[in-house]
Amino acid sequence: MSNVENCVIIGSGPAGWSAAIYAARANLKPLLFEGAMTEENRVNGRYPMGQLAQTTEVENYAGFPSGNLKQFLESAISTDRQYMLPPIEEHAHAVTGPELMELMRQQAVNFGTRVITDDVTSVDFSGSPLKLTTSENGPFETHTVILATGASANYLGLPSEEKFKNKGVSACAVCDGALPRFRNKPLVVVGGGDSAVEEASYLTKYASKVYLILRRGEMRASKIMQDRAFSNPKIELVKFSVVDEVLGNAEDMRVGVTGVRLANVTTGEKTELEASGLFLAIGHTPNTKFLGGQVETHANGYIRWTQPYRTITSVPGVFAAGDVADDYYRQAITSAGTGCMAALDAERYLGSAGIH
Repeated sequence: MSNVENCVIIGSGPAGWSAAIYAARANLKPLLFEGAMTEENRVNGRYPMGQLAQTTEVENYAGFPSGNLKQFLESAISTDRQYMLPPIEEHAHAVTGPELMELMRQQAVNFGTRVITDDVTSVDFSGSPLKLTTSENGPFETHTVILATGASANYLGLPSEEKFKNKGVSACAVCDGALPRFRNKPLVVVGGGDSAVEEASYLTKYASKVYLILRRGEMRASKIMQDRAFSNPKIELVKFSVVDEVLGNAEDMRVGVTGVRLANVTTGEKTELEASGLFLAIGHTPNTKFLGGQVETHANGYIRWTQPYRTITSVPGVFAAGDVADDYYRQAITSAGTGCMAALDAERYLGSAGIH
């Protein structure tokens, strides 16, 4: 049993790194799989460091206001990792997503977390110890697993959409909506559910106008959310329409998205809307496929916590943190909180089993 790990963490977003920091400080000697740097992972939103690494400025994570961040970042992040960052410079508003994730990673490593840049491709949770298979590093056994693989935002799949990601195309209004490129400009939100109305309503704080694009002639949102959309003078519904192409200048980061071309699903007629941003609110898909159905999930695919206020799953010794189990908040700071909870739950599980 000497080769059995105490704690393996799968995922490298805020939940994963926070779990690693707590597990390492508890002397669990955690091993974290941060994911492989493959094109498939990049396209599918599963690149190492999570969704936050694909965003620009992060203004809503406590502790990193604008100011003399440049000197701090250069001293805090090891030089052999700084190549992963865009040029470090003073920011007008706050730390950037890649910088924040590198700081979290560095802190976890400083406390002794071992990191492997690889994917866990399958698991066997039928017995103890728990078994993991990776893409390039062979099998592993562990007493506990913390699942922090997050959820990938659903996109439309347009080539032009891919070109403009982080240049005006986003799947998180709370993350990006307050950025200067969107302020006092018209914006487009795609989706007809509660999340889409929430995104559109939030964006009206900053935008001059928000177009809500609906494939059908009505919204799927709840009655109260529909009322909010109808009563907001800044929200305009565009019915029976889909985004046909994202327009703009992808080569110039300062320009980015300038509009969208819409196609009417009934007539086929195409029209253009001027907008500085396109926000997708067509759902998220939790990254659980590799689990092979061995962990109980809700009907929407998110991992189910079996006890209130605990990160315990249906499998003894397996815990879930962050967006893979959270379909409601989906924020970096809440993910970090549940990462902490999962590490504490794992530590107590090991203690009760007499393992650590």
